[in-house]
Amino acid sequence: MNSRNFLLAALFFAGVTTSFAQSNLLNAKTPDEIGKKTAEQDSLDNDKPLPYGYVGDRDVLLARKVWEVIDLDQRINFPMYFPVEDNIGDDRRSLFSVLITAIKDGQLTEVYDDSYFTLKKTGDDIQSVFFFKELNESGTDIMNQNPGKSEADLKAKGLLTDEHYTTSELTGADVTKYKIVGTWYFDKRQGEMKYRILGICPMAVDALTKLRQGAEAEPIELFWVFYPGARDILHKAKAFNEKNSAMPITFDHLLNSRRFTAVIVREENVYGDRLIEDYMKDNSQMQLLEAERIKDKIRNFEQDMWNY
Repeated sequence: MNSRNFLLAALFFAGVTTSFAQSNLLNAKTPDEIGKKTAEQDSLDNDKPLPYGYVGDRDVLLARKVWEVIDLDQRINFPMYFPVEDNIGDDRRSLFSVLITAIKDGQLTEVYDDSYFTLKKTGDDIQSVFFFKELNESGTDIMNQNPGKSEADLKAKGLLTDEHYTTSELTGADVTKYKIVGTWYFDKRQGEMKYRILGICPMAVDALTKLRQGAEAEPIELFWVFYPGARDILHKAKAFNEKNSAMPITFDHLLNSRRFTAVIVREENVYGDRLIEDYMKDNSQMQLLEAERIKDKIRNFEQDMWNY
């Protein structure tokens, strides 16, 4: 078994041996016992994600950073999107819910403004994108009827209430895509091409745009999470396994083993890492063909290293 197969097998074992909300389902005598781990499950459970191996810079014969978009309308990507609501009777949640909950609880702090991870985002920065509130017509009329009074004063007097405001809030259902950035590299010690994910970013319309233009507007990057700093959190969260619901997989396993479909939208290049759509304008078919060309270029490098 080569190192790639060993890595995937180890990731799979780590994913399937962790329990889920439906563990002990067939042995439970009362509903309260459903979801509780048995002693055997506790002994097999691995609470840590499989650590990445050390890669020396001199061992990297080729490295190429690429940006990809994961479209949640694709059926294979549904485990990242569903369930859109958290209260479905078990502990299964969407990937977005896992990330945003960890950010709000302070467990996930490696949150940035862009895919180069140069500027950190605060909770207030994120909140301004996720929630928007403004006076509606009736609220504006009350403000006009009380010149010189602030909103706080009118709220204190009970003249302004929630019914005088229009609000807009983003939820997991609004996330339509994810953007990921990672590096393909050829490890000359192992003699194979490998992939290391570096960051992940949910994409949706911001709360203000959702209110003005609706959810069909063009999604934007909400925030970037530095992936290695989120692995412990993603390892504890489980995604649905359509092949066997008794053996869920962790989000860390799902992403590291690339159990999703994505389209390359950018690769690092001399032109300032420009997007494919910047030089393949107004032609979606050519953009897809260019994405495939980049993928083949990376894959062919590994094939060309072998002589028969």
